[in-house]
Amino acid sequence: MYYAILAYHVEEIVESWSPQEDAALMTELHKIHDRLTRARTLGPAARLNSTHEACTLRGPGEGMVLDGPFAETKEQLLGFYVVDCETRDAAIEAARDLRRANPTAVYEIRPVLLYLPGTPLDAGS
Repeated sequence: MYYAILAYHVEEIVESWSPQEDAALMTELHKIHDRLTRARTLGPAARLNSTHEACTLRGPGEGMVLDGPFAETKEQLLGFYVVDCETRDAAIEAARDLRRANPTAVYEIRPVLLYLPGTPLDAGS
């Protein structure tokens, strides 16, 4: 059984950390990542960019693009896709393609930051 572990935090606090504070936290997290990797239990992991960079596609038909990662409380995060797109518009079009297959879903589109700078998403494939 696979599990997704979604990390929640107060964004303003995280964004207030100095580069040194962030690096210190990442050093501690990498100790856990390394342990889980050795145990062969760690799958893909990503750090999401700020919520002010997010948008949501919702509504009837082709849907409407709204700023922000806003989902109604009756909706739960049930999965995610990682897509490699050159522009935000291309990512929105990919979400529209998914929506055509699943028109009752809401898709949040967020830029992804990797934990390991410079490591491509297809590393290890």
